Amino acid sequence: MTRPLIRRVSVRLRTALLGTLAACLAFTVAGAGGTPAGAAGTDDLPFSGTTGSGLHNTYDPSAFTYLAQGLDTGTSMIELDVWDDFVTQEWKVSHSNPLGNSNNCVNASTPADLYTGGANKDLESCLDDIRVWLGAHPGHGPLIIKLEMKAGFQATFGMSPAKLDQSISAHLGSLVYKPADQLAMPGGGTYASLDAAARAGNWPTRQQLAGKVLLEVIPGTVEEDNPTDTLWTDQEYAGYLKTLQGQGKLAQANIFPAVHNAQAGDPRTRYSDTSLRPWFVVFDGDAATYLNGTIDTSWYDTNHYLLIMTDAQNVSPTLDDVNPAPADAAARVAQLAAAHASIASNDWRSLTTVQPLVLPRG
Repeated sequence: MTRPLIRRVSVRLRTALLGTLAACLAFTVAGAGGTPAGAAGTDDLPFSGTTGSGLHNTYDPSAFTYLAQGLDTGTSMIELDVWDDFVTQEWKVSHSNPLGNSNNCVNASTPADLYTGGANKDLESCLDDIRVWLGAHPGHGPLIIKLEMKAGFQATFGMSPAKLDQSISAHLGSLVYKPADQLAMPGGGTYASLDAAARAGNWPTRQQLAGKVLLEVIPGTVEEDNPTDTLWTDQEYAGYLKTLQGQGKLAQANIFPAVHNAQAGDPRTRYSDTSLRPWFVVFDGDAATYLNGTIDTSWYDTNHYLLIMTDAQNVSPTLDDVNPAPADAAARVAQLAAAHASIASNDWRSLTTVQPLVLPRG
C-alpha cells in the first residue's frame, strides 16, 4: 500500500527539483542580459544534446511589431507560415491569407532598419531580417527556423522545393547549416543518409553553430486537410533530397524535412517508400501527446534526432498560453528537456528570462 504513495512523492519531488533548477537557470540567464550562449554550460555540447525554448508563429504582428523583437527574446526557434503564390511566384508569409502577406517582416538591410518601416513583406524579406539580426548578434544561436508550408508546394506551377532553396540561399547564404553539412564526416567522406549521420552523433557543438540557422519544414494545416493533396511537404522534400544526392547536388538543399505529429514507435514507418525514411532526423509534434505515457521519447535522444515539442503549455498541469508565471514556464522547459525534447515550443512572447534557456537534454 506504500508504493503508490512513494511514487507520488517521488514524482512531486522530481517536479519540484526541476522547477527549482529551471528557476535558477532563468535567473542566471536574466542576470546575463538574456544572452543564451553558455547557458547551463551547454556551448560544448552537440546541438542534438541540448534543449531550448521556441516561439510559435513569431511572424504574427499581434505577437511582435517587428520580427527582430521576437529574435531579441533570445529564443532558440522561430516559426514562419508560408504560402506558395504561384500567380505572383512569391512565398507569402501569413497565417490565413494565401494571396497576401500579413506579418512583421520589414526587409531590413542594416540593423537600424529592423525596428522601423512597413511590414507585411514576403518570405525573402523575413529571411533578410533574420540575416541582418544575426549579423548584429554573432554569438547567438544556433537558431531553428521552422517553416510551415500551409498548402504545400506547387511544383507544377513553379513553386517547388528547388525554388524555395534558391530563395533561402539568396537571402541567408552561408548562415545555413545544411543537410550536406551533417553528412560530412570530420575526417573526410560522407555518411549515406541523414539518419546514418544522426545516429553516429555527427552534430556540431552549439559553439560551432553559433550564428547559424537550421531550417525545418512541416506540412501545413491546409495541406493536411486537403483530401486531394496526396504528396505532402515532408515526402516531397525528402524525395527532393534523395534525388539531389543521387545527382551529386545535395549541397543545393537548405532544409531538413520533419516528420509531423507525435506517434509511438518510429513515426517514419508511415512512409510507404522506405527509401525516404533515412532522410528524416527531425520530428515535430504535440508535447502533451509525447508525454502521455505511450511514447518512448528517449528513442529520439538515443539516436541524436531533433525533437520539436509544440504547445508546451498544454502538458499537464496546463499553463497560461501566453503569460504563465516565469518560474512555471522555466520548469516546463526543464520538464520537456528531461523528456528529451530539443525545442519546447510555446507562445510565451514576453518571458525574456525563459526564451534564452538552453539546457542539457535528457
